[in-house]
Amino acid sequence: MAHDIHDTDDTRPRADAALAEIAQCIAEPVRARMLCCLLDGHARTATELAAVGEVAASTASSHLARMLAQGLIACQSQGRHRYYRLAGGEVGAALEALLVVAARVAPAPAFKPSTPEPLREARRCYDHMAGHWAVRLHDHALRQGWIAPEPAPPRAYGLSPRGRAAFAQLGVDVDALPARRRLACACMDWSERRPHLGGALGAAWLTLLLQRRWVEGELDSRALRLTHGGRQGLERLLAA
Repeated sequence: MAHDIHDTDDTRPRADAALAEIAQCIAEPVRARMLCCLLDGHARTATELAAVGEVAASTASSHLARMLAQGLIACQSQGRHRYYRLAGGEVGAALEALLVVAARVAPAPAFKPSTPEPLREARRCYDHMAGHWAVRLHDHALRQGWIAPEPAPPRAYGLSPRGRAAFAQLGVDVDALPARRRLACACMDWSERRPHLGGALGAAWLTLLLQRRWVEGELDSRALRLTHGGRQGLERLLAA
């Protein structure tokens, strides 16, 4: 008996169509500014994001609704306020990757970072650290054999016994990291054009640096400022 074409489950959007919708959502300049602002991992109100996008509150609400519908941001109500943040680390990683592509639109003969120095040295990439020092840590962990590329998923790293011991000595409790999240991955750094450490391990590393006061967050900025003790501590660690 011939099968009716409607018997098959063809209701889910095709991946390419879904990708096109998300790309259209991000492509609007106001929404792009809002998303880049949320890359520091902090939640913001609609009023704050309206100021970032340089639009009226009613216009900002429309943009936020569009991004919520596409799953790019999440909203949490607290009292009379609603706070918006990126929907997850995968959204932050996608935005960072697009920033790398955006910098290639008008390539220069030789790469010269145009990123402001405070952001280039160290900054938040959603919930982990990016910038010069983060790239150095990534490279050091690879050289020391703490992490090693895994066949799947793409850009994933496994943690060796030596790496587990090294991070434990630094103060990172690997066993306490969320099991449902990717342990470690290479996240392309848009200012250095080389990977830094992402995933649960990268997030735990940034938390440790903040607790030790090796880095301090800047107000209303993604930038992370290295303290004097932090700079000395990182230099000792990366020179080993």
